Order: sequence, then C-alpha cells, then structure tokens
Amino acid sequence: MNNSEKPSPHPLRKALLITEFSSLAVLLASMGWFSSQTDTGHTINPAWLLIPAFASLGVFISFIGLMYLRWVVAASAANQLRHKLVFSLLALTLISVWVYGIASTWLSLNAA
Repeated sequence: MNNSEKPSPHPLRKALLITEFSSLAVLLASMGWFSSQTDTGHTINPAWLLIPAFASLGVFISFIGLMYLRWVVAASAANQLRHKLVFSLLALTLISVWVYGIASTWLSLNAA
C-alpha cells in the first residue's frame, strides 16, 4: 500500500461528527441563554431544560458512536470480541452517568 493511499473513513463518521458538534453548539448556546435569563432575575420554566438535556444526549451518543468506529470497527477480527465487551461497558457507564446527571438535576428542581 502506498503512503498516499489512505483507507476511506466509515460512512457514518461524517454524520456523527456533524451531530456531535451541532449538539455541542446547541448545548453551549442554551447554557449562555440560561445564564443571561437568570442575570435579569427571570425564572426559567423547567421544560426549557429539555433543550440542553437532549443536546447533551446528542453529544454523548455521537461520541459513543465515534468511539465504536475507532475501537471496534477498526479492530482486527481476533480482538473484536474483547473490544466489543470493553466498549459496551464504557458506553453503558457513560450513558449511566448521563442518566444520573439528568435525574439529579430534575429531582433538585422539583425539591426546590
């Protein structure tokens, strides 16, 4: 194989990157909007928190998808089962942390 010939990227890679960075932009914009709303003394309806929640989920899911492409799809056939197992544990941990963060935020809103 010649050095100038690079393997073509996975077809989902571009879509996952677009999703990750657009979700990140929505997340940062919503955080900026929330901080400007609380500076003026307005109270924020808890339903507005669904925007950053879904944006952060988009970031997590696309990050996990890119990790899958990088670790599992690119792994050799001999190591693929081990890579899938480690990836599954890591993905489950990341999603669990997201669920815990969203649940604790929502519960703290209802307790106040």
